[in-house]
Amino acid sequence: MSSQNQLSVLHNFKGILFSTMSSKELLNSLDSFDAREDDVFLVSYPKSGTHWVAEVIENIPNAGITLTSPIEFGDISKFEELKAYSKRRVIPTHLNYDMLPVNVKQKQCKIIYIVRNPKDTAVSLFHYYRDNPNLPCVETWAAFFELFLRGDVVYGSWFDHILSWEEHKNDKDILIIFYEELKKDFAKSLKKITTFLDINVNDNEINKIASKTSFSEMKNNAVKENFDPNHTICALTADRNLVFRKGVVGDWINYFTSKQKRVFDELFTEKMKHSEVARHLKEFS
Repeated sequence: MSSQNQLSVLHNFKGILFSTMSSKELLNSLDSFDAREDDVFLVSYPKSGTHWVAEVIENIPNAGITLTSPIEFGDISKFEELKAYSKRRVIPTHLNYDMLPVNVKQKQCKIIYIVRNPKDTAVSLFHYYRDNPNLPCVETWAAFFELFLRGDVVYGSWFDHILSWEEHKNDKDILIIFYEELKKDFAKSLKKITTFLDINVNDNEINKIASKTSFSEMKNNAVKENFDPNHTICALTADRNLVFRKGVVGDWINYFTSKQKRVFDELFTEKMKHSEVARHLKEFS
C-alpha cells in the first residue's frame, strides 16, 4: 500500500490514524463538547459490534432515546447538531478513553464498551479496508495483518484501545459487554444493558428485540435504509451495506496461518498479561 494512498484518506492525530471523515478541527475541539448527565456513549474499537448494539438499544420500546451519529464524525458543526437532540442521546464513538471529551467523564455519563475477539476484529477490519472507499486499499490479508499488529490502522492499536478502557472497568458508569457473550446469550446481555441504563423491559419485549435485531434482519434493513445520513453509526462510512458482513464468531480461523496465529498469540500474551478482559476473551476462543 502506498503511503500516498494512506495519506489521502487517513490523517495522523496525536499519533493515531483517523479517517479524514473526522476533521482535525473537530478532534481538537472534543473537550469543548457539552455532555448531558443522561447521555449514553456506545464505545468500541472498529468492527467490534457497535452497529449491532446500537440497533438493539434503538429497538428497546419506550426507552425515550435518540441514536446520534458518532461524536468524531464530521466537522466542528457536530456539536450544534448534537445540541439539537431533545431526547436522551445515545452517542457512538471509536475513541480511546483518553480522547473521550473530559465533560463526559466529569458528568459520569453512562458508557457501554463493546469488546470482540481481536482475531475476528482484525479479519473484519481487513474486509472493511478493502470495501470502504474512506479507508486505504490493502491488497492482501498478510499485508493488513502486519499493519494491525503494529497498530498502524485507523484508531490505532487494538491492544492500546482495550487497555485504555479496561483501566476504568470498575467505574460505576462503565459497562463492558462482550460481542461473543451477546451472540451466546442475547437475553442475558440485553438485561445487563437495560439494567445499566435504568430501562425496564420484560421477557416478551426481549424476545421481540432479539428477532428484530438478528444479524440477517439487520443486514436486510441495511439495504433498505442505506445512505440514510441520520442513521450513521460508524465514523468511517454512511454506507450501511458495508457494515454488516458475516457477523460470525471464529471466522479468523479461515484467514490466520499457523505462523500468524503464533505471532499474534505471543503479542497478545505479552500486551495483555495483566488484563482481566483478555482472560474473559479466552473463554470464547
